[in-house]
Amino acid sequence: MAWESSSTAIRAFVHERDWSQFHSPDNLAKSIAIEAGELLECYQWSPGADHADVRRELADVLIYCLLLVDELGADVDELIAAKIQENERKYPADRARGRSAKYDRL
Repeated sequence: MAWESSSTAIRAFVHERDWSQFHSPDNLAKSIAIEAGELLECYQWSPGADHADVRRELADVLIYCLLLVDELGADVDELIAAKIQENERKYPADRARGRSAKYDRL
């Protein structure tokens, strides 16, 4: 899957710089939040953000997410599949379709 080739490239990049020493789960979670804030900043004053800026910030978020997945020894596809199954139970299509209400208000 594409995640695997991306993860391999990220691991190589980090290894060449000896940065894994800084990649504890808490540091990576903080970095995800920081980069997500920078992504949001692209839309701060206007919904019409520069797509190149959005893509750069999105890449930062995804890189840190993949680093955290790797650090936890998790599998991206398994994480996503499990979350989709959980959300299918919480948000049945017949009750959630077209609604943005939280599951406990459906």
